[in-house]
Amino acid sequence: MIQLIVNGQPRRFPVRNHGKAQDSDGRVLNITDLLEHMGLQGKRIAIERNGEIVPRSKFDQPMLADGDRLEIVVAVGGG
Repeated sequence: MIQLIVNGQPRRFPVRNHGKAQDSDGRVLNITDLLEHMGLQGKRIAIERNGEIVPRSKFDQPMLADGDRLEIVVAVGGG
């Protein structure tokens, strides 16, 4: 498990074993995994990690670490 602060709230998430780019324990969590776990895959979102915007092109990279602070904003349409 990994603990992240998501929109100001502490949350714990499972880490997954992937075929590459693993940490020393063979575990990794990337933003794509996180969004899937939260049921947000396919939505229009913006993510900030520790004060920096994460480009969508980096969502698959193993970048999340225990204690990271994330702000997730989901765009909603309407008119």
